[in-house]
Amino acid sequence: METQLKGVRTATPVAQTATRPKKKSLNKFITISLFLAPAIIVYILYVLYPIFTTLLYSFYKWDGVGAGEYVGLQNYINLLSDNVFWTSLTNNTWVILTSIFVQIPLGLIMALMLLAPIRGIRLFSGIYFFPFLISTVAVGLLWVLMLDPLNGIINQLVSLFGFENVEWLSQTHTAMFAVLLVIVWQFSPFYMILFKAAIVGIPEELYEAAEIDGASAFTKFFRITLPLLMPTIVSSSILAIVGSLKAFDIFYVMTGGGPNHSTELLGTYMFKQAFVNFNMGYASAIAFVMFFLAMIVTIIIQALDYYRKKKGAYV
Repeated sequence: METQLKGVRTATPVAQTATRPKKKSLNKFITISLFLAPAIIVYILYVLYPIFTTLLYSFYKWDGVGAGEYVGLQNYINLLSDNVFWTSLTNNTWVILTSIFVQIPLGLIMALMLLAPIRGIRLFSGIYFFPFLISTVAVGLLWVLMLDPLNGIINQLVSLFGFENVEWLSQTHTAMFAVLLVIVWQFSPFYMILFKAAIVGIPEELYEAAEIDGASAFTKFFRITLPLLMPTIVSSSILAIVGSLKAFDIFYVMTGGGPNHSTELLGTYMFKQAFVNFNMGYASAIAFVMFFLAMIVTIIIQALDYYRKKKGAYV
């Protein structure tokens, strides 16, 4: 009888200690969930829900006011034969290429210049970053005045060299180039800040060891700086691609998508279809294509970066 009681007495503490970790893990899960709940709710309401409703509206012919008519995939079929849509997609591609192959390298060059041991170079840090601080609408209006064919300062400089005035924003073969130039001028400082922060984080011991081995400045850049900047380059590329696909305000302010759709983007074309032609279903289809393209490109870049890290090409 005593042995049975001892067995019962010793069993109860073991059962209590077994349930304590479960209670702690449950309390920890509840605490984490409470802290994450506001962010998750905001994400669902302002990100996932708009994406879902955009996809839903793209299956309807709807003017944004009355009842919509279900048309299935007809809006997407119409996109395939829409010349303005393909022109807009081509222009977005030019913006993406400019962002990746001009803005990002220029931002890297500017960051290297700011970190160079030159007296007074820090003064240029604020000067370089100033365009990014200005509102995009203000930048667009400023450059519209500067590119004015009669009184703009750009044409006045052109006339000093004996050339005729150019209607930069009124001709189909110059309008896109002019707006891309403005985009490079405004957004290159953003990548400059990213690269500057990344370069500062590189350990100095690596450069000191390279100097002891007799490495030149170019060797140190291509063997140390550039490989260690690859994560920043990948992140910058994703930001550049997504931002280029969403581009709207600078083009709408400067050209409105003209002349003759030469600067039309997916964003400006979507806006016109939604709020000028009141074709909300067609505009939703354009918007979802923009989202789908940005998602696919981002997944591809992340996958390539994953395999690069797995292969051990760079840090």
